[in-house]
Amino acid sequence: MQGTPARRRRRTSLRPALALTAAAAAAMLTTGLLSWPGTQRAAAAPAAFVHPGVTVSRAQLDFARSKVLAGAQPWKAAYDQMMASQYASLGRTPKPRAVVECGPYSDPNYGCTDEREDAIAAYTDALAWYISRDERYARKAVELMDAWSATLTDHTNSNAPLQTAWAGASWAKAAELIKYTYTGTWANEGRFATLLRNVYLPKVINGSNSNGNWELTMTEAAVGISVFLEDKASYDSAMARFRTRTAAYVYLSSDGDLPKTVPSQNLNTRDKIVSYWQGQSTFVTGLTQETCRDFVHTGYGISAISHVAETSRIQGQDLYGTDVGERLRQALGFQSKYELGATVPSWLCGGSVKRGLGPVTEVGYNALHNRLGIAMTNTQTLTERNRPAGTNNLFVAWETLTDGDNPN
Repeated sequence: MQGTPARRRRRTSLRPALALTAAAAAAMLTTGLLSWPGTQRAAAAPAAFVHPGVTVSRAQLDFARSKVLAGAQPWKAAYDQMMASQYASLGRTPKPRAVVECGPYSDPNYGCTDEREDAIAAYTDALAWYISRDERYARKAVELMDAWSATLTDHTNSNAPLQTAWAGASWAKAAELIKYTYTGTWANEGRFATLLRNVYLPKVINGSNSNGNWELTMTEAAVGISVFLEDKASYDSAMARFRTRTAAYVYLSSDGDLPKTVPSQNLNTRDKIVSYWQGQSTFVTGLTQETCRDFVHTGYGISAISHVAETSRIQGQDLYGTDVGERLRQALGFQSKYELGATVPSWLCGGSVKRGLGPVTEVGYNALHNRLGIAMTNTQTLTERNRPAGTNNLFVAWETLTDGDNPN
């Protein structure tokens, strides 16, 4: 790992934030310094939103830009990977449609892939603009957003909430960067804001009772859109839902014999909970609700948790020192261990797991290991092995570039 001795000392001094004794945690709860899910539902929105402030801050972008311009690794390789991708093509033609229809696993797929990829492209172009200062990329991002804001009216069919979340998460990041860093004009910014407010936000703000990755990703989109719109009520609503769902998605031994649940799902018996947890009946710290489904969907959930936590930190409420950070740390470590090829015990998922976690570890690893100084051996090995982390072509993109060993 890179870093000066002084930086390591700073990390070490912060480690107790995630190594609380029960007595210390109780004392902090009493004094209001720490809030676990169910103990507090105070407003999470800042008095004034920070911009750009959806998963990446200006300081993070400036750090990444300085590293790329200096030719330093892994940032230069990550930037080159991004610029060589289809998403950075200045010849890209947007493919908007009035109604995007997405069935189970995007079947039927009427505009689903086009929308997700145009949204990732807009975010890619926004990053390319910020690092290169080549205005062509900012204008391409604007072109993509304008095309969709002039056309889209709805998402339909069974996967509509998840599709809206995937695209909405990327659109919010792209719009945030262009609005608050591009020095040119974006005449239709208001129209795009209206699209996010009227077409996207209503589909994601109320969450989902499906598998947990749905609601976590929907919450990510809702939080990002709320920041862009400076909508404090929606932000608070999404963050409260996020705290409840995160606690119900990643198990900690401190939860008791059974995982926490989302009240609206009526998972009020052990049998119901075991069924919802993909038939897994032995619960250990770091296990997620979808571990025994497959690591791909588990990765979606873990990624969304890290994205919301990062946005919250930028907006002034650092959740990494709460149970959110501990659940994220444990989920990353548990999944990384088996992703790296550890033998799966017979009590876990019947003795076999479906690997494929995806490029989802950089944000959480950077926050917890690099900023807080927590040892995360398996997560570190996996993260460094996978660099530069690319995109999952859904809602995760270029996180070695934006978050790799980033101290900001």
